[in-house]
Amino acid sequence: VQLQASGGGLAQAGGSLRLSCAASSRFVSNNGMGWFRQAPGKEREFVAGISWSGAHTEYASSVKGRFTISRDYAGITVALQMNGLAPEDTAVYYCAAARSSGLSTTARGYTYWGQGTLVTVSS
Repeated sequence: VQLQASGGGLAQAGGSLRLSCAASSRFVSNNGMGWFRQAPGKEREFVAGISWSGAHTEYASSVKGRFTISRDYAGITVALQMNGLAPEDTAVYYCAAARSSGLSTTARGYTYWGQGTLVTVSS
């Protein structure tokens, strides 16, 4: 399974970006999906996760209320709508497919990873 993330770029503080992650296989339609990010000099951290059905979502406290994760009806494309961006959101964002149908907030819970897309927020 390959995951292709896109949509990163440069945004101003307070602006918005929408990330998308497309899977190469319908295999992931039965799996939870998530977004993580890694800023320079920092560890990779959980951002948002969604269950296989889309019924359950979870967010890191730092993005709750600003970011929204969703997945399409077929379950093989996952999006991350990012509003109210701040400079501290600057990072490489990675999408990932979970080991199970549920969502996980830790990297250990994910099997497949995309290549990452860079988000830069200027102040």
